[in-house]
Parts: sequence; structure tokens; C-alpha cells
Amino acid sequence: MIPGLDSGDTAWMLISTALVILMTIPGVALFYGGLIRRENVLNTIFLSFVSFAIVSVIWFIYGYDLAFGADIWGVIGQLVNPFFGGVVESNTLSTYAPTIPTGLYAIFQMTFAAITIALISGAIVERMKFSAWLAFIPVWLTLVYLPVAHWMWGGGWLAQMGALDFAGGIVVHVNCGMAALALVLLLGARKNARLLPHHLGYSIIGTGLLWFGWFGFNAGSALGATNLAVSAMIVTNASAAVGMLAWMLMDKVKTGKPTLLGALSGAIAGLAAITPAAGYVNFTSAIVIGFVAAVCGYYAVSYIKPRLGYDDALDVFGIHGVSGIIGSIGVGIFASPLINSITTGGLLFGNAHLLGVQLLAIVVVGIYAFVMTLIIGKIIDKTIGLRVDEEHEIQGLDINLHEESGYRLS
Repeated sequence: MIPGLDSGDTAWMLISTALVILMTIPGVALFYGGLIRRENVLNTIFLSFVSFAIVSVIWFIYGYDLAFGADIWGVIGQLVNPFFGGVVESNTLSTYAPTIPTGLYAIFQMTFAAITIALISGAIVERMKFSAWLAFIPVWLTLVYLPVAHWMWGGGWLAQMGALDFAGGIVVHVNCGMAALALVLLLGARKNARLLPHHLGYSIIGTGLLWFGWFGFNAGSALGATNLAVSAMIVTNASAAVGMLAWMLMDKVKTGKPTLLGALSGAIAGLAAITPAAGYVNFTSAIVIGFVAAVCGYYAVSYIKPRLGYDDALDVFGIHGVSGIIGSIGVGIFASPLINSITTGGLLFGNAHLLGVQLLAIVVVGIYAFVMTLIIGKIIDKTIGLRVDEEHEIQGLDINLHEESGYRLS
């Protein structure tokens, strides 16, 4: 037994880690897989699975240290335990969560890195080379995710300024949303840019798994079986529910009929928006955040995207990026010291500084992720190429890239 170890906290964090893994595989995989043409269902699911596998290896070779190691100039962590050498064997408790083992905290954080990259894949489905995606994952993880995670969570310069991100509104959602936007601008539109969900049943299951797993994502970020975890679970569920209802309302106003796809999109928007705020706000604030995120996401998807003409296939920027921004601003407005004593509160508690820092973090991370992704994508495009052949895109990626088919239909 490790001195100081809390078995209850450890058990909760083991469960939370498994829940976040469930979000990526199969949650994101099924959610995305149901939304595209049936000729691309396996390729789309494969993008999430291979993202998880690659991140799982790199994270313990050097990723965890660079994100959460001793701070170097506020920019990156120090690499002191390559290949995670001796960390588990040393039986130490985590510096960031002093009642659970270091290894448990490390694998919990690994799941966040994996889902961030898996989420990006929704923007580029049906047209990006699988080989290009394989090259993109380790480079983007190293040059974008790890520095941003360190800035916000590993004691880097944004954390030193007081920026708050409870479970990934900036590190995950703003980061992946801006990266997705950069990639789709490089790739261009699909030959058939209409959203043609071939199996909404998959997407319903995927959304359910995401909603369920999000309790590990947000409540797990309390890093223990505490009242803060209970509060985070309550506001997470509330924001998701309100987001779903708000998107349905917007559908009804625009078309006269609510849609199931819209309801799923609203739930995801509410979940993404509450993520940065889950450990800082109360139930009423969660309702406001979920509602505003769904309305803003709806306009981003239904009006801004068609007007600007970019093909963010599954609306990674429109839902995750926009909702991450809304939720992170919400922290600056609604954060309550009554919920979490780590903060003196947001704007409603007389602390305008927090709102300013949140806006700075959103802008810095958004620009950094966008510019770095453009550079990474451009280099990959000039070397192995980003986009599949036109013939392969029209016929479908499953049979052309993997020699497989999702369905054996006569």
C-alpha cells in the first residue's frame, strides 16, 4: 500500500479513465461512422481507433513528461522518464492528484490526448489519405497538443497567469476545433459535400456512449471521489440536456420539424461547452452555458459554414470549437468560489481578470493550433499528399484504402 493513497479516489479514477476510453472507442468512432456515406464507414471508424493506438504508445514514451513534467520557461515539460521508466515501479503518488498513483494520473491524461485527435478526424472524413492521417497524429500530438496541455494543465505560462480549464474546453475542444478548420481549408471540399448519414442508429449509440463517458471526462477531472465530482456530474448532464433541447428548438423554428441529428448535435455542443466549466459553475450557470453553446453552434453549422464555404464534414469546428470557446468564456463569467475554492470567482463575483485571462487563452491556443496545423498539413501534403485520388473518393475509401466493406449487401 502506498502511504497517502486513497483507495476510493483511485477506484473512481480507474473507472473515469475507462469511461474516457469508451468515449473514443467506440463513442466517437460510432458517432462519426453513422454520419457519412456507407462506402466510408470503416475508414471513418478506423481513424478514431488508430488515433487511440498511436497516442497510447507515444504518450508513455515521451508525451506525459513533455505535458506534465517540470516546467521549462513556461513552455514545455522536462523529459526525465522516457518510456515511463521506473514511474510505476516507484509507487509514487501524483503531484497533480496526491491521493492517486502517478501512473493512474498519466493514463487518465492520455485518454484526453487520444480523444482530441480522434475528434479532429470528423472534419476530414471521406477525403484524406489514411497514410497522411497516420503521419499527422504523432506530429500534431508532439507539436500542438503537448505544449498546449502543458500551458494550461502542466504549470505552463497560461496556468501561471491564472487561466482555468477544468476538463478540456481549451486543451481539447478549442484545440481540435481550430486544427480541424485548418485541415479542411487545406484539403478543400469533398466531391459530394452534403451530409448523408447512412446509419443514424450508429450515431445514436455513439452519442449515448459519449454522454455516458463524459461523466468520466468531467467528473473524473475532480481527480477524486469528492463532492466536486458530484457537482461536475450534475452540471455536465444539465448542459447536455439543455443543449439538446435548444438545438431541437432551433430546428423547429427554422424548418418546422425537430431532427434527431440536430438533437444529437445539441447534446454534444452542451457537453463540450460545460467541459471547461464543470468544476467551477453551478446548475443555473450550466443551463445558460448549454443553451448559448447550442444556439451558437447551430448558427455556426447552419449559417456561417455555408456562407464561408468550408467543408467541415462533421462540424468539428462548428460544434466542438465554438462550444469550447463558449464554455471557456463561461468560466470567466460564472466561476464560483462556492463550487471550487481554487478560484476567487469570475465576472459575476467581481473578478474581471479571470475573464480577460480566459479570452487570452482562447485566442492564443486557437491561433497556435490553427497555424501549426496549417504548417504540419502543408508539409505532409508536399511529401506524401493529403488527399485521396478523385476516383477513390467517389467510389469510397473503405474498398480503395482498406480492401474492406462495412456491409455485404447484394
